[in-house]
Amino acid sequence: MTEILTGTNRSAGPTYQDYLDIDSHPVRDILRVESPMEPGPTLVPVERYFSKEFHDLEVEKVWKRVWQMACHEDDIPDVGDHLVYDIAELSFLLVRTGPDEIKAYWNACLHRGKLLRAQGGKWAKDLRCSFHGWCWNLDGTIKEIPCQWDFPYAEAEPERVSLPEVKVGRWHGFVFINPDVDAEPLEDYLGDLADHFTLLPYERRYKSAHVAKVLRCNWKVAQEAFSEAYHVVATHPQILEGLADANTKYDVFGNYSRAMSPQAVPSPHVTGIEPPDIDDLGIYTKLRHPLSGSTYERVEEGVVKVTTRDGKVGTFTDAGTRIDGDIGEADPNMCDWIGGKQLPGFDKADPPAWLSPPPNGKTAREATGDAGREALRPLLGDLVDQISDAEICDAIYLTVFPNWHPWGSFNSIVYRFRPYGSDPDMCIHECMYFSPVADGEDRPPAAPIHWLGIDDDWTEAPELGMLAKVFNQDVHNMPEVQAGLKTMKQPYVMFADYGETKPRHFHKLLDEWIEKP
Repeated sequence: MTEILTGTNRSAGPTYQDYLDIDSHPVRDILRVESPMEPGPTLVPVERYFSKEFHDLEVEKVWKRVWQMACHEDDIPDVGDHLVYDIAELSFLLVRTGPDEIKAYWNACLHRGKLLRAQGGKWAKDLRCSFHGWCWNLDGTIKEIPCQWDFPYAEAEPERVSLPEVKVGRWHGFVFINPDVDAEPLEDYLGDLADHFTLLPYERRYKSAHVAKVLRCNWKVAQEAFSEAYHVVATHPQILEGLADANTKYDVFGNYSRAMSPQAVPSPHVTGIEPPDIDDLGIYTKLRHPLSGSTYERVEEGVVKVTTRDGKVGTFTDAGTRIDGDIGEADPNMCDWIGGKQLPGFDKADPPAWLSPPPNGKTAREATGDAGREALRPLLGDLVDQISDAEICDAIYLTVFPNWHPWGSFNSIVYRFRPYGSDPDMCIHECMYFSPVADGEDRPPAAPIHWLGIDDDWTEAPELGMLAKVFNQDVHNMPEVQAGLKTMKQPYVMFADYGETKPRHFHKLLDEWIEKP
């Protein structure tokens, strides 16, 4: 790899501000804000990722006290619609109680503790427990107790048998809950987050996809992998020629953080590396490795042919295991990308856009920005002429503590990571797409959640497009991280001062919540 030591406190090449300075269109002030985190070191005890004791501490100090995104209001559009939100061992029931009112309750019958609902549903007239028939009105007040004469306190103190409420807050269509009834208002907790979403606010978007999968790792392991660009050079080498991973800009703001990775420009890791001239490239079928120059070509599902710059040839499985030939090793992430399970129509896909010269003498960023603005023109009209290339091109992704990740500008991605029950070695990863709606049009119904099995390939959710293939590369690492954490000799993991700002900021906030009385 190139670009190891630069003699400065950042990677070689232009800064993110340099890219903004040469943008072909006006740049919003929010993109220029500088709010870096103070230097580290940040050393996190490995037990945080697998200790049941620490998991239990998170439940008590975080999940029972902090604001967390539970659903979108379009998930429960009609009065009586309800949804179950589970976090660790906790379960909450969100109910549309009025045309513009949503309440949340601890999801348990006050009689013997049965879950009031194991899953969501529509148009409920009341909330009746299917065990003994205790029944509540949608507003949480008691409606009926069979043989009520046998529960004299219920008549004497009806409030005693009202469903305990959970605090609810709403932000641009998202519904947040907080089990701590004394928590600060959601608006105060989120601060100026809305300033990042002024061009296409979520009120003009609808949930067009929602995919969830259980992963074999702690929720923090998964979340941290999606919070920085430092892993791109090794995990996603196929995009290095189109993403300046090591020139990402990181900022922190109260309870959230931000990363902005320049796209349509090459990584500093490939600077000075002359790419070999290869015919018949296809983004899923045949690619060159931007660092080694080797060619990876699909033979059939599960088999990849690798040809080095000097003409040596070998075949490998999609996991990077050698089958035969003159080569001993290959990049497992490239093998998975080319030889693994593929999306429908993968063999007809063109080479990556960043490998083609831009038209009319423009830079790749300008050409990508132009194409994006024209795609948005039917939705936004002439406003698109005021949108910067950065807003169109770049990966701008935010993390709201503890586990919500909305992407900025015009990107539709929203992530959420949750512990999976009481097992600290498992978690739930969710990816949602929020697509734009034309001005004046109603939002289409929200997409239902599509659950993948724990061993299912992400390409079984083709609605995610290329991101499904990217996820396969990411999640390949995670069980091995979880296993490696348990065998590390040193008692901590270490985070880079700048390139891992977002996970550092997360752990700073986590420390603060854990230490609260």
